[in-house]
Amino acid sequence: MSVILVTGSYDHEIRFWEAWSGICSRTIARSGESGQVNRLAISPDKRLLAAAIHKKVYIYEITSASSTPLTCLDAHTNNVTSVSFHSEGKWLVTGSEDGTIRIWDLRSTQVHRTYDNGAPVNDVCVHPNQGELISCDQAGCIKQWDLSENLCSHELTPAGDVPIRSVSLASDGSCLVAGNNKGKCYVWKINEEKSDLPRYQAVTKFSAHKKYLTRVLLSPDVKYLATCSADTTVKIWSISQNYEFRQEKVLQGHQRWVWDCAFSADSAYLVTASSDHTARLWEMASGETVRQYNGHHKAAVCCALHDGAG
Repeated sequence: MSVILVTGSYDHEIRFWEAWSGICSRTIARSGESGQVNRLAISPDKRLLAAAIHKKVYIYEITSASSTPLTCLDAHTNNVTSVSFHSEGKWLVTGSEDGTIRIWDLRSTQVHRTYDNGAPVNDVCVHPNQGELISCDQAGCIKQWDLSENLCSHELTPAGDVPIRSVSLASDGSCLVAGNNKGKCYVWKINEEKSDLPRYQAVTKFSAHKKYLTRVLLSPDVKYLATCSADTTVKIWSISQNYEFRQEKVLQGHQRWVWDCAFSADSAYLVTASSDHTARLWEMASGETVRQYNGHHKAAVCCALHDGAG
């Protein structure tokens, strides 16, 4: 399993795909169970899959053929909208519409810490330094949570109370991108805590889509930004060294909303999931679809890809 590609859908199924052949190699059917699959995350060692399904998070073993989860994390009281592993894979971070962010200890499956965000959480990402979380919410706030101090240390509100849908941090910790419900993107340069400059220095903002924006994602090499939208497209933006964002390509082919995306480790490919029931693999250089993954019978709303070193 050198390349792990997974999609989740409103049909309640989770599917594993052979990236190059397009064949579905495994389906976690969850027969008789309700709850749509909201988000997926693969552990750094490629051993575990975390699936946010309605209010719960199920942990599956990737190499197993069983559809039974190893464990179920059950403490949120509303939709879990975000799930991500901490670098060692011992901790899981979740955000929910219940207004909380929770850190779970996967060894004991207990909640290690709960942050009260005060508004429904739409997305959370772990800073590359592994010491901070960045969240965004329905009230239009972006917050930095310090894991050592157990508090919110910074707050940004770039567009008043317009909900912030998605946040992405550069893999080198150099910048933060956020996208809101009106299709606008906001970019901050992240300065060292020790410097005299503000921690988050606003550098630019631009209108990425005319319709609802669902996901922003910086490529691992921090040369590109992908934005997914209700307008059925994914746009690829090149990033200059002084943070100028220029539209490079429009990935066209999906018939309905594009909900999620994931880059390959070398930033050469992008996977997308759409309401048209399909997922697609795009080649960044050409902007063309090189594979389509067919099998879900309702909207495919989340995807995860791990093709780096396990």
